[in-house]
Amino acid sequence: MARLTDRQDTHVLVLGGGPDAERPVSLKSSRAIAEALNAGNRCTAELETVDAPDAAELRDMVERTQPKVIFPVLHGRFGEGGPLQRAMDQVGVPYVGAGVQASRLAIDKIATKDMAQQLLQDPAFARAPIQVSVSRTVDPADDAMPMEFPFVVKPTFEGSTIGLHVCKNEAQWNTALAELRARSRPTMAEPFAAGDELTVGIVDRGHGLRAIPIIRIVPAGGLYDYDAKYVREDTRYEVGPQLGEGLTGVLARFTEALAKRIGIRHLARADFVLDPNAEVATFLEINTMPGFTSHSLFPMAARSIGLEMTELCESLVEAALRDAPRGIFGRPKAVAAAG
Repeated sequence: MARLTDRQDTHVLVLGGGPDAERPVSLKSSRAIAEALNAGNRCTAELETVDAPDAAELRDMVERTQPKVIFPVLHGRFGEGGPLQRAMDQVGVPYVGAGVQASRLAIDKIATKDMAQQLLQDPAFARAPIQVSVSRTVDPADDAMPMEFPFVVKPTFEGSTIGLHVCKNEAQWNTALAELRARSRPTMAEPFAAGDELTVGIVDRGHGLRAIPIIRIVPAGGLYDYDAKYVREDTRYEVGPQLGEGLTGVLARFTEALAKRIGIRHLARADFVLDPNAEVATFLEINTMPGFTSHSLFPMAARSIGLEMTELCESLVEAALRDAPRGIFGRPKAVAAAG
């Protein structure tokens, strides 16, 4: 198994930016990852800001930087929905994160919820206090409400807080509809789930994807929107909260199993909303490239078990090396063939 040894052996190309709505988050996350890798003694990292590179552009970057691993930290449909992964496959350098097919499935919130519903039919989760609400595609040309109030409208292929609207009355629905028509992107609606938002991170440290501590999110304004997530400083996070009997373990096992069913590798983060009265968790989505900013939940949870940022990023680089096809990791096959 390929392992990290010293700086000379493990040069990492970190990609940040992208063409999607969460580009500012990606820029912060990629910078943090590059700094963390360079702070250790097992890797050197080179940061490249990109838009929507195709295989030819990536091949030029690889020829210039000669990485052993690519660490793509782009969010949204291009960066974690398959197009970037397909280009990296064509270049032939090992990379961190899900492959093409798993990325395409996980970025689609409706398809992912279908997979989660199927998983609940498994005997291992038949009695699990987890539910998956029905989602519907929203047609911006149709004035009719997609379901009864209250419901949530959000993009199908973007981050969970980008373009999110909670609709509890007709005025809020009209506001959401106007934005949908202005932006013209695939959108979905789902029933509003009241309760505390929980996030379950999973990471591969050499023994497959395993859950790290759950985080309960308590936004001061009551809604965990983009500002509460990335801007405001008054959102409270409870790492390893006391949940109902057995719920912590159930959510961890469910997230691990769902990631395996989708085909996700290396890392992910699943989001749930916990009804405090019924103690039932509603599954929302799974994210194949969580944020790595100072506000991000994935590194926060890892840090709570002593997995600091440098070690976390190094373990992901090692996972990418381990899962790559056999052969010499120095000069990628596709690049070598080209010249």
